[in-house]
Amino acid sequence: MKKLTTRDLAFCGVIAALYAVITLAIAPFAYGPIQFRISEALCVLPFFVPVTSLGLFVGCLVANLFSTVTTLDIVIGSAATLLGCLWTAKLRTKWLTPLPTTIVNGVMVGAMLAAVYTPDAFWQGFLVNGLQVAAGELAVMVILGLPLAVWLEKSKVLKRLTIQVRTFA
Repeated sequence: MKKLTTRDLAFCGVIAALYAVITLAIAPFAYGPIQFRISEALCVLPFFVPVTSLGLFVGCLVANLFSTVTTLDIVIGSAATLLGCLWTAKLRTKWLTPLPTTIVNGVMVGAMLAAVYTPDAFWQGFLVNGLQVAAGELAVMVILGLPLAVWLEKSKVLKRLTIQVRTFA
């Protein structure tokens, strides 16, 4: 892996702050079984700039410090975002960018919510919570994330920032 530059770290810091601020601004919709975190649209960034996975993880971690669920959300929710972003960075086509975070959040956050809210009926709770989280994530990624990815590709804004942008052969 390439050594992180100061510019890469600064960019990750901006992404982390942006993720946290957007999440906290819409807090009533960002936590719980039915989540509509518009900040998750930023999870298309690792497709273009893999190092942004770090910034998105930190931003999610900061946002989850304010979670109304439990402290488990800090660890599991943040880990889910990190894993989804790392998977997104490995994709070959931008059209698949909604899938990694949708699947990972649906499974991990769905399981965490089931363990917290329905421990006596875990599997039923997992099915319901997992589907709700995945549906909210998929909606955000398709409605906001994909258009953001298309715009980023067309605008070349990331290249203008002179950060290490992934090139496609």
